[in-house]
This record gives sequence, C-alpha cells and structure tokens, in this order.
Amino acid sequence: MMKVVPATEPLVLLECLVAGTSHRPNLEKYEPKLKIGQALQLSREVDNHYDDWAVQVHTAPATDPANVWLGYLPEGRNETVARLLDAGKHLSARLNHKSWETDWLHLDIEVLLHE
Repeated sequence: MMKVVPATEPLVLLECLVAGTSHRPNLEKYEPKLKIGQALQLSREVDNHYDDWAVQVHTAPATDPANVWLGYLPEGRNETVARLLDAGKHLSARLNHKSWETDWLHLDIEVLLHE
C-alpha cells in the first residue's frame, strides 16, 4: 500500500500578472519596498460592479495600517480563486517578478493554496 505524505509546500493554483497597478495611487513610491518572494494577501471584493469574481491583491491584511493595495487578479482567470476564498479556503500569493514598463508596474505573482 502506498503511503501518502502530506505536502508541506502550498499548491500553486495560478501564475498571473496583477491587473490594475496603473490605477493604484502612490505605487511608484512603494514599489522599492516590494521584495521578490514576498507573501501577499488576497481578499474578495464581492460588491465589484465590473467583475463578479473580483479578488484584490494586498501587501498585508486590509486592517493593517501598513497594507498597500496593489491591484486585482485578472478578470477571466480569477473565478476559481474567488470561489475557493468564498468557501473559506486558505489562499495567499507570492511575488515572483517586478519591473517597470514605462509607467506600468508589472507584478508577476503565484496564487497559493495552503492545506
């Protein structure tokens, strides 16, 4: 009989860019503080008028005064993550890459499912 070993690493559910970074105020001042590998927080925006599955990406819990709202998971790629968050699953994100492309901050992240 095969023994099942519990995973210690979270499961990568999605790799994507953070959408809407050009609409977030003061991001150019905060960007130097963003570190590759940094943990990020995800939170549902259930009352979003444009996207039923809107998921915000933050640097810390929304209640933390040091939190910076970076943007959203991309529309069309966020439904599974939104449904898992709505079901109370423990998800987070991790910053994989950052770069400026003219005045747009390109943030590449992984969405992680924890046991």
